[in-house]
Amino acid sequence: MKTTLRPLARALAALIGLVAVLGLVQPPVLAATARTTAAGTFNVKDYGAKGDGDANDTSAINKAITAANDAGGGTVRFPSGTYKSSNTIRMKSNVTLQLDSGSTIKGASGSGYDKAESNSNDKYQDYGHSHFHDAMIYGDKLTNIGFTGSGTIDGGGHLITGNPDSGQADKIISLTRCTNLTLSGITLRRGGHFAALVNGCDHVTSDHLTIDTASDRDGWNIISTTNVAISNANIAANDDALPFKSDYALGTKLPNGHVTVTDSKLSAKCCNALMFGSETCGDFTDYRFSHITITGAEKSGLGMVSMDGANISDVHYSDITMSGVHSPIMLKVGTRKRCGNSPGVGHISAITFDNVTGTGVSPSFSPTIWGQSGGNQISNVTFTNVNLTVPGGNGTMGTGVPSDSGDYNPKSIGTRPAYGWYIHNANNIKFVNSSVRFSKDDGRPAVIANTGSAISFDHFTAQRGGDSPSDMLFQSIDGYCATNSANTSGESLRVATSGGSTRSCRS
Repeated sequence: MKTTLRPLARALAALIGLVAVLGLVQPPVLAATARTTAAGTFNVKDYGAKGDGDANDTSAINKAITAANDAGGGTVRFPSGTYKSSNTIRMKSNVTLQLDSGSTIKGASGSGYDKAESNSNDKYQDYGHSHFHDAMIYGDKLTNIGFTGSGTIDGGGHLITGNPDSGQADKIISLTRCTNLTLSGITLRRGGHFAALVNGCDHVTSDHLTIDTASDRDGWNIISTTNVAISNANIAANDDALPFKSDYALGTKLPNGHVTVTDSKLSAKCCNALMFGSETCGDFTDYRFSHITITGAEKSGLGMVSMDGANISDVHYSDITMSGVHSPIMLKVGTRKRCGNSPGVGHISAITFDNVTGTGVSPSFSPTIWGQSGGNQISNVTFTNVNLTVPGGNGTMGTGVPSDSGDYNPKSIGTRPAYGWYIHNANNIKFVNSSVRFSKDDGRPAVIANTGSAISFDHFTAQRGGDSPSDMLFQSIDGYCATNSANTSGESLRVATSGGSTRSCRS
C-alpha cells in the first residue's frame, strides 16, 4: 500500500508545483511577501545613493522609484543627508517621495537634465508653461503620487529663471495629467522659473507646504486643475506666488475648479500674490479662499483677470489681510484671446469678498473693476466688510476713462482718476459695511463708476480729500445708490453724476 501511495504523492506534488509556476495559485508565503513589498518603504541608500552632497544620486533615486512602482507602490525614503541630483528624477505611479528631517534633494549645474520636449502649441503661452520635461522631477499621466515629510528640495541656485538651454532645468516639480497628488510638509527652494507646476491634474492635496522662490520666480502654478485642497501653505515668491491658470500647453481647453485655500501666507516681490491668470483659456468655477495673509505684491494682492476667453465665476474670498500690495484688488476682463480654441471675450461674475483688509502702496493703481462693453461687463460682485487704505498723495485730475494697453498688469490701465475704487463696465456691484481711506491727502474722488448699472453702496465710509470735487462720481450708470454712507468725519458723502446717470435705491 505504501509503495502505491508514494508515486501518487509525488505526482500530486509535481502537479501543485506546475500550477504555481503557471500562476494559477500563489503559495501563501509568496503572497504575504508581495503584500509586504507593495506597502513597503524603499530607502534610496539601499539603491546606491550616497547622500553626501557630492555624488550624483539621480540613478539610485530612479532605481528606488522603479522598485516601488514595480512592487505595486510604496514610499521612497530619503534619510537625513544631501542628495545631489544632476539629472531628471522620473516619478512613477503609486510612489511617494518621503523626505526625512535633515534631508535635501539638491539640484546641480551642468546639462544633465532632460531636454525640453517639442510642443506644437507653445505659441499660446510662455516657454516655461509649454515644456515640462526640463525639470528636476517630472511625471506625466501618473496616479497616487506624493511628496511628503519635512525635508527640502532645493534647486541650489542652478535652475534657470528664463528659457533653459538643452540639459538645463527651469523648475523643481513638473507634473502633467496626474490624479491624486499629495504635496505636504516639505520645503521647495530656489526653483528657477517655477518651484512647482502642475497642469491637467485632478485631486491635489497640500498641507504645510513651504516654498521660497523669492530670489527666483514663481511659487506654485496650478494650471487646468480640479479638486484642489491647500492648507497652511507658506509661499514667498519673486514672481506670482499662487496663481491659478488655464493655458493651451496640453493642446485643449480644460476645466478648472472646486478649489479651497485656507490658513496660508503669501508674498510676491514683483508680481501677484493670489491670482487668476494671466493664462485663462478654460473656465474657472467654485473657489474658496479663506484666512490668508498677504505681505507684499508689486502687482495685485488679489488679482483676477480673464484674458483669453475664460468664464470665471463662483469665487469667494473671506478673512483676507493684505499689506504692501500695489493694487489690493483687481478684476479685469481683457481681450488678448491667446488660446488655441479661437476664444471670444470672457466673463467674470458671482464673486464675493468678505472681511478683507488691505494696505496699498501705489497711488496710481487703485483697486479696480474693469470689464468690457455689453455682455462682457463684470457682474454680480459683492464686497462686505472690505476696508482698504491706499497711499493717496495725488492732486486733482481729469475724470475721463484712462487708457488700457491691453495687458493684465494693474499698471496697464495707468493712473486711475479715483484714489479708491475705479469701476468701469460693470453691473450689479455692491459694497456693504466697507470703506476706503488714504494715508496722504488726495484730490481725486474716493469712487468713480463709469458705464454700467446697479452700483450700490450701503454703510460705506470714504475719506474726503481736501481738494476733491466729490466723494463719489457716477458716469453713465443706470441705477446707482449710496445710502447710510458718510466720510470719516461723519458727514454725508458728496455724490456727483454725469452722462445721464440715474439713482435707484432698492430696499
